Amino acid sequence: MYSPAPRVVHERVLPLSTGVTVMQALQHSGLLAECPEIDLSQPELFAVCIWGKKTTPNHVLRDLDRIEICRALTVDPKVARRERFQKQGTSRAGLFSKRRAGAKPGY
Repeated sequence: MYSPAPRVVHERVLPLSTGVTVMQALQHSGLLAECPEIDLSQPELFAVCIWGKKTTPNHVLRDLDRIEICRALTVDPKVARRERFQKQGTSRAGLFSKRRAGAKPGY
């Protein structure tokens, strides 16, 4: 599984024999040939994960493992959340957005 951009996902389901490594599975999937921007030799740009946990390309796969190629974040999630919050304003966000008439603040 690889997502080169928001809302774009390349997903492959492969029948593989036992003892296959992550790198062999990626080569067999054709994903590395289809997406030449993936360079696993640059760990600061791309990481290989199995079910969201970082692993190495020579890790031996087990049955029903999901390989994910994660790209580097372009924006810090904390900064993005802070900017969204400032843009939408405090009256429409968080605990106080759905306050009932006559209710105490925060309830």
